[in-house]
Amino acid sequence: MEVNMGGILPAIIIGGLAGWVASMFMKTDASMGLLANIVVGIVGAVIGNLLLPLLGISGTTGFSLWSFIVALIGAMILLFIMGMIRGRRAV
Repeated sequence: MEVNMGGILPAIIIGGLAGWVASMFMKTDASMGLLANIVVGIVGAVIGNLLLPLLGISGTTGFSLWSFIVALIGAMILLFIMGMIRGRRAV
């Protein structure tokens, strides 16, 4: 099995940037580190690409501004859900 580094590296870069920007929008930046931002951004990209077809919008391909926007929206959704779950635990 061969790993395509051309796909992994852009995913990490876009994921890291999207996770970082999403954490700033959602006011969770102080509690997150670099690795958490990357993971949130990559998972956010998956969430965004799963939700787009439900809205009749095509998914993303490659390293582009559209890929970043999709990852950012997905990461913000993920952080919102995580905040709701954490908020319930604190009560």
